[in-house]
Amino acid sequence: MHNERGFIPALGFGALTPLYDPALRWIMREDAFRGRLLDSADIRDGHRVLDVGCGTGTLAILAKQRAPGADVAGVDPDPRVLGLAREKAAAAGVALELAVGFADALPYADGAFDRVLSSLVFHHLDRRTKRRAAAEVWRVLRPGGTFRMVDFGPPQSLVLRPIAAVIRHLEETEDNVAGRLAGFLQEAGFSDARISGYHGTVFGSLAFYEARRAEPQATGQG
Repeated sequence: MHNERGFIPALGFGALTPLYDPALRWIMREDAFRGRLLDSADIRDGHRVLDVGCGTGTLAILAKQRAPGADVAGVDPDPRVLGLAREKAAAAGVALELAVGFADALPYADGAFDRVLSSLVFHHLDRRTKRRAAAEVWRVLRPGGTFRMVDFGPPQSLVLRPIAAVIRHLEETEDNVAGRLAGFLQEAGFSDARISGYHGTVFGSLAFYEARRAEPQATGQG
């Protein structure tokens, strides 16, 4: 079910939102892929961190727990899941900055963050919105900042290819399965955008994407 801006609630329907966390935990081995994502992000005290499409706040909470001295923000278009995120953060005893917003129109200043994260969000976006979201992530990162994302990617085994053929017709996963996301990040201005690894699930291969906003090149004086 889509709202007027077209976002897709967790699991596709608002009524299924309470099942989102258990589904990720038990079906997709959430602890493994989100832990690996955070390992690669290298979040440190003093960093400003943004979780794009933070949902119920699991990844943002984990990031804050790993680096208590970091400022962690989360943005999501669904006020209902942000309510759940606030409850979970309070129960975990961590402070998060949570805001309503869309991946392709982030409500933050240029260069506001050292790290940007995203987990299972881009496959909900159509191609145009994926590209705009990539550009927005680049915009809100400071030079030298990094983007780490996990989302559906090209199938990594013969067993997973039939599953990929099915999911590419669901939601907006075709570009993911075809391996185009790293190219969209390059188009947005990122350097070294690439897939760094994979995580197998019953729904297909998840890919780990990494990219960096390059530092400005120094200009010599003649």
